[in-house]
Amino acid sequence: MAKRWVIKLGSGLLTRKDGKVDRAQIGRIADQVAGLMRKGIEVVLVSSGAVAAGMTAMNLEKRPKDARELQACATVGQPELMSVYGRHFARHKLLGAQMLLTYWDLDSRVCTRNARGTLDLLLQRKRFVPIINENDAIADEEIRVGDNDRLSAHVAALVGADLLVILSGVDGLMTKSDGTGDRIPKVAKIDDAIRGLAGGAGSERNVGGMVTKLQAAEIAAEGGVDTVIAHGRKPNVLLQLAAGKKLGTRFSLR
Repeated sequence: MAKRWVIKLGSGLLTRKDGKVDRAQIGRIADQVAGLMRKGIEVVLVSSGAVAAGMTAMNLEKRPKDARELQACATVGQPELMSVYGRHFARHKLLGAQMLLTYWDLDSRVCTRNARGTLDLLLQRKRFVPIINENDAIADEEIRVGDNDRLSAHVAALVGADLLVILSGVDGLMTKSDGTGDRIPKVAKIDDAIRGLAGGAGSERNVGGMVTKLQAAEIAAEGGVDTVIAHGRKPNVLLQLAAGKKLGTRFSLR
């Protein structure tokens, strides 16, 4: 069994149809994370949702296009999001630990060494759940890309994870580019045919798509980490994966 997982949570997974933060869903994720930790699996979360939470707090119906407005949403939404995580983890006597990163940080040897050391220490203490997001308040180009998929892959390599799990609103990579067809259970190589199956972004509140998930799988593979893309609203999906159930699409790129 993999002992250190990085789990990426998409904004579409963490919000309701009306665009507000789905507190019940975050509670279900927290319950599963606690279950994984009881099994001896160390967990790092890479969580989207700050902009969506900020949109709710600022009474915005549509995702702003202006970079400053997006940054304001993220700044307002990040503590809102962390407070929800905190309340649910407290039920399990766990504490969330926020870390905000940009690719500039990951390009710095000093910053990556410090981040790795901090994360290792938190995980060793067994009662903290690192929750990582992009530092959207200053990284405006990252807000436009909406690239927590790739960030999660860099984090997986940074912490020496055994597995990267990307949870979103899809069952995995499908045999048709529009997201229909049959689920592909395993991918050993990402070639042009596989890339051709990647669809676009899902909605105004979920700016990620299968393209960035494939890129994340490639980045993680460079660090020796397998990736699973699975549907985050499937009941107990994380616990089922830990039990060896064949869910989603597993990328074992060797």
